[in-house]
Amino acid sequence: MWKPNQPGSPSQSPSTEPTRPSVPAASHEPTTTRTSSTSPASPAAADQATIGKSLVVKGEVTGSESLYIDGKVEGAINLPGNRVTVGRNGQVSANISAREVVVLGKVRGNINASDRVDIRSEGSLTGDVIAQRISIEDGAFFKGGIDIRKPGQGKEGVAAASISNTDSQKAAVAVQA
Repeated sequence: MWKPNQPGSPSQSPSTEPTRPSVPAASHEPTTTRTSSTSPASPAAADQATIGKSLVVKGEVTGSESLYIDGKVEGAINLPGNRVTVGRNGQVSANISAREVVVLGKVRGNINASDRVDIRSEGSLTGDVIAQRISIEDGAFFKGGIDIRKPGQGKEGVAAASISNTDSQKAAVAVQA
């Protein structure tokens, strides 16, 4: 028969002590889980749409959130200020206009990125790239042209640059003559 003041007290204290650490440990684990899941998952879940493996989209894709493509897209993708990621299973036959483009799958079309383009080792891009920065990993496939633009440089900057190059070529020809 158990009496709370005798042998139960020492056993009650150790059981209380492990209960106390386990309660904070339990409260720490969900907090840690919430923190780790909140950081990567919240931006992805809240700000990123997904086109799954079995989906086929034909036409124009526009919007104001980031996009992850694991299916097929044909047409045009216009997501200025956002990120477009073509997943490993993704197949895109479209011109892409976005802030950032990451290619893990296959893209056929031109990319116009206001910030950067990443072609990962599994990725394949056939088309021209206009961006401030580009990264092509070893093993990636790329066929096309690259136009690196400085921040704030638009089409006018390119036209001005080509005009000045033409003028300098004429000047060089005039000097040689």
